Amino acid sequence: MGNLPHVATAGTVTPSKIIIDCDPGLDDALALALACAAPGLEIAGITTVAGNATLERTTVNALRLRAFLGADEVPVVPGSAGALAGHGLARHNSPHGVSGLGAVALPEVCPPPAGGHAADFLAEAVRAHPGEITLLALGPLTNIALAVRAEPRLVEQVRGLVVLGGRHTRRAPVPDFNLAADPEAAAVVFGAGWTVTAIGVDVAGQARAGDAVVAEMRTLGRLGRELLVPCVEFPRRAGGPGGPAVHDACAVACVIDPGVVTTAPAAVTVVTGPGTAPGTGSGDSGGSGGGKSGGGETAAGPAPGTTVTDLRPGRPANAVVATALDADRFWELALSSYRRLAHRLG
Repeated sequence: MGNLPHVATAGTVTPSKIIIDCDPGLDDALALALACAAPGLEIAGITTVAGNATLERTTVNALRLRAFLGADEVPVVPGSAGALAGHGLARHNSPHGVSGLGAVALPEVCPPPAGGHAADFLAEAVRAHPGEITLLALGPLTNIALAVRAEPRLVEQVRGLVVLGGRHTRRAPVPDFNLAADPEAAAVVFGAGWTVTAIGVDVAGQARAGDAVVAEMRTLGRLGRELLVPCVEFPRRAGGPGGPAVHDACAVACVIDPGVVTTAPAAVTVVTGPGTAPGTGSGDSGGSGGGKSGGGETAAGPAPGTTVTDLRPGRPANAVVATALDADRFWELALSSYRRLAHRLG
């Protein structure tokens, strides 16, 4: 497991089933829209976790997005408000705004979420469809970790696992939010015995919604006007002249077309505290050229949530990590998909 299936176009084969575990979130909204637009994907569920906002808000956001995107048949199941260690997951002063969706204004009225907990839903759905479901984790990894702990056979029954998080090609002063929010959960997930397809924020961050992209989004009717453009133009998401990064949409794009990224096998360790980094504990003994890479360096060593990624050939690998992004190919895929969805939504 770990090599993502190439999703065929509509009318050729049965769509690939995915479950999206997310914390909507502006770029989560863009990712959900992309998944809904892809004819080769069947969204078998959306599970929510606190992160970009509280669990209550991320669940409401998922429900509102489901209704707006015309995906009423997809179950939305709330999950974890807190990390495995007990602290809250919702970030303070979120760049996604208090609501998690910035200035996006979607109808408030929508059906309620499904009952139960996201971790149970994940385990049950995969057990019911062994070898068929790819999990996409776009937020903190608490729900995935709880599912694996409750049902260890999950690692053998999924078709694939894609994680948006970590930094695998270069150093950074702090770990990325998704893994730092619950380092223990991230360590569980990367150490569970499956091959994680890891799309780091260092690579996904190369997909930026610049002026030309936003101009194209403005032509996409209600979809562009009410969702896409507000997501990329929210003030706290300003990304300089290149525009804001759309990290989460990259993870979805990689399931639709794995050729969007270049990947390499790697041994990935997630730091959970002092002494948990491999080797000397520095967490970073090189760059992307076949050595180790990490981020989140402090005087006491790597910060919790830091990924220490060993790309040296011949080492036992627990992950396939993205090392480069074809940004033009990504935006060609994303914008063509959004055009198709815009036509459907009217």
